Parts: sequence; structure tokens; C-alpha cells
Amino acid sequence: MKKLSLLLLVILTVFPSCKENTNTEKEVISTYYLIRHAEKDRSDSTNKNPHLTEKGLQRAENWAQHFKTIKFDMVYTTNYNRTIQTAKPTAKANKTELQFYNPSDLNIEEFLIQTKGKTSLIVGHSNTTPKFVNDLLGEEKYKDIADTNNANLYKVVISESGKTTQLSVVD
Repeated sequence: MKKLSLLLLVILTVFPSCKENTNTEKEVISTYYLIRHAEKDRSDSTNKNPHLTEKGLQRAENWAQHFKTIKFDMVYTTNYNRTIQTAKPTAKANKTELQFYNPSDLNIEEFLIQTKGKTSLIVGHSNTTPKFVNDLLGEEKYKDIADTNNANLYKVVISESGKTTQLSVVD
């Protein structure tokens, strides 16, 4: 009887520890890439909604090429010619429709809920892009982008374990 009890104790102790732990949940990670629109046509200073220049159109294609290994679930843009034209090549490469957002009417908490666990590209402006990054981070880390700078790439990763950010310049 002692041997049977000992054998039962060993079985109950050893075999459950060999079982794969299926109770662990995968950490939810949201990743955001934020860029400013590419070079816009400045030939008419009264035009508040210019298109991209040839250089800007090429930069938009270059962004799509830069992001070719990233699968975007969503591509967000403001409703301006220059941001739409910047976002389109990447959206097309990811077979996704453009989602429009208004930076002056953005509810960051709602946005974070809608994009939880997703990878998103957000195309904005020299002042709205750094503000959007700061809102995602919950801190004032970045200042407005110089009007001549169309090369900043901000990456924000949000998970249960925290938030990280990275700023790169992509020419």
C-alpha cells in the first residue's frame, strides 16, 4: 500500500508539471508609426490644400518601400491632399482603406481602444504628428517638426509592460 501511495504521489507531482502551460495569455501589443506628409507644393501660398510635389510623391513611394516588411492593420490620415497622397502607397501595399482622423477632435482614449493590438500608420503634419505621439505616450516629449523636415519617423509601442518610443530620420 505504501508503494502504491508513493507511486500515486509521484504521478500527481510529475505529470502536471510536464503539461504545457495553456493559461498564459499572450501580451497585447499596439504599434504606431507616425510620419509627417511628404513635400508639398508651395508655389501658391494661398492654397491651404496643396498636392505633393514630384519629390513628395517619390517620398510617399519610398515610405511604402521602407514599410514593406510591416503589415499595417490600419492607415490613418488627415483629410488633406498632401497627407492622403503620402499615405496611399502604403495603404495600397497593405490592401487597406484609408481611415480619416481630425487631430483637433481626437479622443486618444477611444483611439487607443480601437487600435489595441494593431499596427497602425498615422500620417499628419509638422505640428499634429509630434502632438499625436505625445498623446499616445501621455507625456510632452516631442516638439513640432521643422517645416522643411519630411523625414521623421516616430515609432510608439504600447503593451501591458509599458510604452516605448523611437525617433528615426528616413531620407
